[in-house]
Amino acid sequence: MASQDQLKHRSTTKVQQDEQQNEPLQTEQYQKADNDDTKMNKTIRSSTRKQIAKRGLKSLGIALSIPLLLTLLDISFFGSSYQYAKMDKPFWIPRLWALHLACLGSAFLMGLSAWLVWAEGGFHRQPMAMLLYLSQLGLSLAWDPVVFKAGATKVGLVLCMALFGVLIACVRAFKNVNPTAGNLVKPCLGWAVLLSLANLKLVFH
Repeated sequence: MASQDQLKHRSTTKVQQDEQQNEPLQTEQYQKADNDDTKMNKTIRSSTRKQIAKRGLKSLGIALSIPLLLTLLDISFFGSSYQYAKMDKPFWIPRLWALHLACLGSAFLMGLSAWLVWAEGGFHRQPMAMLLYLSQLGLSLAWDPVVFKAGATKVGLVLCMALFGVLIACVRAFKNVNPTAGNLVKPCLGWAVLLSLANLKLVFH
């Protein structure tokens, strides 16, 4: 009977020793598995961030290139005016090249601000913001053909006033979604003033 107890004790002791020997190995395996999971999660997060960044850059390029391209085409086809270029202008009336440069700058800023609003989901929450953006783009593109080509300077003045009002509405609508987007629109108000001054000079020339 004592011999059987001794055998059981030895067997139990051996099992405990084996478990103690295997415990560090199991712990090491668990740690390795955790490290592998952590590395995999980091890789997935890194890949997701890269994809988001690529989509963001692509959408930003589209948001900037479309208004800039349309403005360049507008200037190329309708932006020349011999009368405006040759008339005597005081210092506060912009030269033709300055007017065109301001148009391009405004198109860039408005495209950037619209992209910021889109990135925040603002056009889905406030469809009016998209309507305002498209309205200001249409009004700005309409000015050159109406004033320089058609010679309808009084109609152009109405366009300028409408453009100024739409830009103010854009500031408010964009600022509710993204304050930076609203602030980017503010310099465009200066461009609308330059456009109005040029238009007034043509009306009273």
